[in-house]
Amino acid sequence: MTYITRFAPSPTGPLHLGHAYSALLAFDRAQARGGTFLLRIEDIDQSRARQNWEAQIYDDLGWLGLTWPQPVLRQSDKTETYAKALDQLWDDGLLYRCDCTRRDIALAVSAPQEGAPMHGPDGVVYPGTCRIRHPRTGPRPKADTLRLDMERALAIITEPLKYDETGVAAGHKNAVHSNPLRNIGDIVLARRDMGTSYHLSVVVDDADQGISEVVRGADLAEATSIHVILQKLMNRQTPIYHHHRLIRDSAGKRLAKRDDARAIATYRAEGYSAIDIRQMVGL
Repeated sequence: MTYITRFAPSPTGPLHLGHAYSALLAFDRAQARGGTFLLRIEDIDQSRARQNWEAQIYDDLGWLGLTWPQPVLRQSDKTETYAKALDQLWDDGLLYRCDCTRRDIALAVSAPQEGAPMHGPDGVVYPGTCRIRHPRTGPRPKADTLRLDMERALAIITEPLKYDETGVAAGHKNAVHSNPLRNIGDIVLARRDMGTSYHLSVVVDDADQGISEVVRGADLAEATSIHVILQKLMNRQTPIYHHHRLIRDSAGKRLAKRDDARAIATYRAEGYSAIDIRQMVGL
């Protein structure tokens, strides 16, 4: 099997040391296996994406010594592909329209059933308010928030929900350890202002690009359960996952884009080299 991996940043701020580690690790794993390293721009959130940040991504990664095939896939160019995936899920009766506000959801989960988790891998576990409120007849609503009916999804999946992990806690893993309806809930697959979602887009793109191993931070490990479920529902191949350690500051806090002091561009301006960056992140 041909090895293909990717680095998929969002152009919403400067890349920092955590991004450098993830990109370098993915690139190194591809090089060691005679494979391909792809760059993908995850810019579905057009309200926050900026062209100058996208240009900075190319510049910083090139300075680190990374190369990748052209053209670069930009998610904003794939709206029709995501729409087709949503149409399939809608026609299969797996989606429903949701018009709950954040306040509605907060009020609904403020008094959860005993033992029910309030937060899952996708944030607040949605209580299913709109699941029976809105009919699922006719064509898919194009301008509404759409949620996955997790109960129905699990009822039609017949294959084991498993994946192979080569990173932290490597092994053959169960993607779902307990009741997904209770611990994940009906996740959003199309946001009203985007027409898609991170979870839907990343599953579609990884499959379309033939990604054989997803290299990403351990903070996204919990999301793998959602992605494996979607892969089964949409008949997509499940790749191998490599969740790596996170780069943290001196206080042990995970780096964020707002932490400009650790931005790659800042280190470059201060005279550091790409080799220095590799040493800083332990590569």
